[in-house]
Amino acid sequence: MAFHESWVEKLIREAQERGEFDDLPGAGKPLRGLDDPDPDWWVKKMMEREGLDASDALPPVMLLRRERASFPESLVEMRSEEGVREVLRDYNARVVEDRRRPALGRDAPVWAPTVDVEDMVEQWRALRSSVAPPPPPEEGPPETRPGPHGWLARMTRSLRLRKRRF
Repeated sequence: MAFHESWVEKLIREAQERGEFDDLPGAGKPLRGLDDPDPDWWVKKMMEREGLDASDALPPVMLLRRERASFPESLVEMRSEEGVREVLRDYNARVVEDRRRPALGRDAPVWAPTVDVEDMVEQWRALRSSVAPPPPPEEGPPETRPGPHGWLARMTRSLRLRKRRF
């Protein structure tokens, strides 16, 4: 039986004969993942290599549910009641926005629950009173630069709070 070598196979064979594949990284090592029973091994390795968090791949409703489950403990660091109310109102607005998206598929849509702002503020107050106050700042030279003020500071604070809750 005659063997017909394709053009690509000929190029590969010639490159092998010239030794172009001899010093490749991983040469002589087993292929990763072939012995791993997890079919998603390559996705997990890529996420690990790229420094990605698996929660970033969750649907928005699941992220909202996770955020809701973290209340009021995630709000303990907040210093003002108005700041807590602002975060909770923002959460409720995002829940309502998510509910307005069209539901795809045959199953009933999954919704994230809204929060009762007043009830959550009460829980925040109780939690704040049970937590020991932070230690006083160490004595040292005063800062020469004034702290952040205005809309930019509020925006970055809001983004930091959202990121911390996930």
